[in-house]
Amino acid sequence: MTTTLRPTEPLQHNADGTRSRHYQVCVNGRPVGDLRLGTHPVFGAAVARISGLRIEEPDRRRGRGTVAALAAEEVARGWGCRRIETTVADGAGPALRLATALGYLVRNRRMEKALGATPPELPAGSRGRPMTAAEYGVWLAWSHERYFRSWAERGVPEAEARARSERDHARLLPDGPRSPNVVLSVLEHENVPVGTLWVAERDGGAYVYDVETDAAHRGNGHGRTLMLLAEGQAVAAGYRTIGLDVFADNAPAERLCESLGYETRQFEMYKTLL
Repeated sequence: MTTTLRPTEPLQHNADGTRSRHYQVCVNGRPVGDLRLGTHPVFGAAVARISGLRIEEPDRRRGRGTVAALAAEEVARGWGCRRIETTVADGAGPALRLATALGYLVRNRRMEKALGATPPELPAGSRGRPMTAAEYGVWLAWSHERYFRSWAERGVPEAEARARSERDHARLLPDGPRSPNVVLSVLEHENVPVGTLWVAERDGGAYVYDVETDAAHRGNGHGRTLMLLAEGQAVAAGYRTIGLDVFADNAPAERLCESLGYETRQFEMYKTLL
């Protein structure tokens, strides 16, 4: 039995600068599924992304998906890609096991929580307030650096990581603190600033883009308070869900979110192509 990828269309050159192609997964010429491969819309031509892999039920558990994924890696290498990525939904156990067996690593997980109608109360002495213009300038420079380093430390080439930070901040904060559907806050405890928070709309719900406790005030529960503040802002804005991405090596953040009722919805996974 020979499993191959058969293109069903010419190589697509998309408006966002990416390229992509749809393939049939075939066994001895017989279609048994499909796969879509493209280059990454953020990281560019050096990074490939499997955005869909499906094997029909009668042909599952026979290694078809494994061979199709390996064939996709070969196509990506032919495109000059140095890394390949994919997203696996939580609950898709076979897909997660397949990706892990093929050497993919979890980079981050998307976590989400359903919200009630009542904002949670903050601990006594804590309050959130809008970030001032002066604070925003300092925070933005710090946010760029932190965001860039968070990706670079996880194996993303520095040029790609810095470019991603610049693009994402420009796209998500086009008008700074006055950007639509954006709330930038400072958490104070006993009138002392102890942390910052960036919450905005994403995919119809609230999303925590950045949350940080000042180094001098860590270990005092302010991270939990910041997350409660985010929930309160989301409820006040009429959202029914709130989410965030947590890097795989940030175990304290994972534990905090799980203790607050967040659940993992999907895993972002990557593999270096040798």
